This record gives sequence, structure tokens and C-alpha cells, in this order.
Amino acid sequence: MPPFVFVGGGLLLLMKEVILLRKVFVTALVLVLAVASCSFADGVKIGSCIYRFNDAFMLRFRNAMTAESEKLGAEISMSDGQDDQNIQNGQIEEFLSSDVNVLIVNPVDRMSSQGIIDKVKAANIPVVFINREPTPEMLATYDKAYYVGAKAEESGTEAGNLIADYFKSHPEADKNHDGKLQFVLLRGQNGHQDMILRSKYSVEAIRNAGIEPVEVAGAIANWDKVQAMNIMNAFIMSIGPENIEAVIANNDEMALGAIEALKANDYNKGDPAMYIPVVGVDANASALDAMTRGEMLGTVLNDADGQGSAAVKLAVMLAEGKDVSGEVTDGKYIWVPYQKVTRGESK
Repeated sequence: MPPFVFVGGGLLLLMKEVILLRKVFVTALVLVLAVASCSFADGVKIGSCIYRFNDAFMLRFRNAMTAESEKLGAEISMSDGQDDQNIQNGQIEEFLSSDVNVLIVNPVDRMSSQGIIDKVKAANIPVVFINREPTPEMLATYDKAYYVGAKAEESGTEAGNLIADYFKSHPEADKNHDGKLQFVLLRGQNGHQDMILRSKYSVEAIRNAGIEPVEVAGAIANWDKVQAMNIMNAFIMSIGPENIEAVIANNDEMALGAIEALKANDYNKGDPAMYIPVVGVDANASALDAMTRGEMLGTVLNDADGQGSAAVKLAVMLAEGKDVSGEVTDGKYIWVPYQKVTRGESK
């Protein structure tokens, strides 16, 4: 049997090939865009603002955008916002004063999206937001503003289902035998829609599975592995690992940080009696490796390749003045689905 299973659609996939196969999951969503954008995009110049470059997920996103731009013949320039909205605002103004035809923006602060929209609207330049979703009210203020991403509530639901399924199939996971699930929740950036929705829906999924969730500790770790490791270590010291039955992290980097803290306390190192299930979101390479070693229970694929490709295709169509009304949902969105990823078991 393959070492990993993608749950949803009944596909068993070798995760060593996951980078190549991720694109399969979004073919139905982006096929029409691919056909509409198949002409050589000579002369199209894309300016892209990323909230910060040293983010594992956004690195994959950037690589996908670069590859798609090269494929279509468009020119793309990217700027590192360094996690500072003021820096990014200046970068946007620089792009708008240059000869770019369209912007792709991953805002540092999603609530600053209205100011960004106002700037691009004044310049009459289309804008495609990625990863951090402006509110519908913001997008509605400009007819050339769009969003490409994934519905965060789906990832939260799938992460919660991973934990619920494990808890039901492993009675020993209920350490105090109270029928409840005592968990730690590691949250992403404060105010980020993915943090809010992943946190809410992961807990809701556990409850919907008939298990009472009890959050024994939780904190903002800003999508960061080191922050999550330090926070988790503090929780272990204060609560005691025997009182933690699961860890839910809003992304893989934080999940991996939690695992490092658990390993430092002799958990998740191969002894079934010293194991706490940990789940994340993104299905990055390090998380898949941790799953192979048995340190991490599972993750949810956030398809950076599919989203990056779709964002560039949409941007090129907009730059070329093509009608995109048939390619988007509710006039403004392209959604790329999540996929739950678990380790396969021999039968």
C-alpha cells in the first residue's frame, strides 16, 4: 500500500510524487482558464506583492506563479513585504508607477485590502488577491478586483475530522477515560481569516463527530515553527503532557514546532504509549516527512501549486482584457479545494 492516502475522491497517492500530482486535484477548476489563456501572453507584466518571502507555503505559491508565468510567456516581478504593511504599501505604489498590467497581492494585513483596492482602482489596474481574502464588501468596491484561494472552513473541518477519526479508532487516546478530547490549539496570525475559520471549524468537526472537545490551552503562534515550539514547550511544562490528548495547528509549520517540543519531552519518538496526535494544514514536505516517521498524524493539502497557477492565469486574462465572468464563482472568486492527507495502512 502507498505510504499516504488522500481522503476525498478515493485516490490513493504516493506522497513522494505529491508535488507533481497536486495539480490533478484542481484540473476541473482551472481547465477553462487554461484554455482561455493559452495564447502567448507576450507583453503582459505582472507585479506581485507577497506578505513575506520566508514563509514555506508562500514559497511554494511563488514558485507556482513563476512557473505559470514562464509557461504563458508573461513577465512577473515579486516583492517581499517583510511582514510590514507600510513596506508593502510602498511596493504597491512602485508597481503602479511602473508599466505593470495587473497586480497579484498577498496582503500583510487583510484588513488593509480596501486601501490597496482604492490605489489600484485609481490606476485602473486589475488586482488578484491571494491567500488573504478581502471581505466581500471590499471586493465589491472595484469591478476588477478578484480573489483566488481555498475555503478555510474546509481545511478546519478536515483537520478536525483527522483528530476525531483517530480518537474514535484509538480508545487509548482518551488518556483520562472521560469521553472528552483535551486538546491544544495553535493559531496562526491574529485576524487572518484562515486562523479564524480553521480554528472554529476544526473544533466544530470534532463536536459534530460526537466527541466533546475541551481546549486545555491555545495561543497565537503566527504560522511560525519556532514560536509554536516555544509555546508548546511552555504548555507541556505547565499542563503536563499526560493532560494533552491532541494538538491542532492551523498550519504545518506550527504543527512541526509542536512536534519538536513533544520530542524534547520524549513524546512522538516511536513509543505508542508516548504519542500525542498532531495535525496541521498545508501538506508541506517537512510535514510529510514527519508523517513518514510517525511523528505527525496528518495534514490537509492547501494546494499552493493550483492556487498559484490559477492566480496567474486569471491575472493574464485580466491584463489582456478578456471576459472572466464565466471563470469565477459569484463574480469574484476562484476556489481551489483542500484534500485531507493521512498515512496509508497495510491491509
